[in-house]
Amino acid sequence: MEVALLPANYGRSPAALAAVDGGAGPAPAEMPRLLLVEDDYIVGMELEAGLSDAGFDVIAVVGTASEAIRLAAADRPKLIVMDIGLAGRRDGIDAAIEIYKTTGIRCIFATAFGDGAMQARAKPAAPVAWLPKPYSVDALIAAVRTALGEPNR
Repeated sequence: MEVALLPANYGRSPAALAAVDGGAGPAPAEMPRLLLVEDDYIVGMELEAGLSDAGFDVIAVVGTASEAIRLAAADRPKLIVMDIGLAGRRDGIDAAIEIYKTTGIRCIFATAFGDGAMQARAKPAAPVAWLPKPYSVDALIAAVRTALGEPNR
């Protein structure tokens, strides 16, 4: 029987690698960069930790449409996870439409408000997927991997 040797870091999250090797894990440029738009601070931190552990580079967690638009233009993430109900006068659909029109960056809408009228309003943003709330971190990771064309592990 032939045994295939795997690298020592096989299957370990970037956070675990950084803890072991002093931060010399995979370069952030190699990991898919995501912007997380969620106005609930605790939910945002939980999602960020889960996505980071799954190997994604979460460039920021923001809670307003204006912050999302500014960071999307400046940092050019590969994908945005966008809540619809945000703090401030503009919602996630407004932000996603502006971001898509100006940068071409698409999003996954993660929301409790995904009815037909809401989806029709969001169509100009060309969303990749809708993830209904409540959802698990694992469901979000699977949706992100699918949106990026990565295999679900």
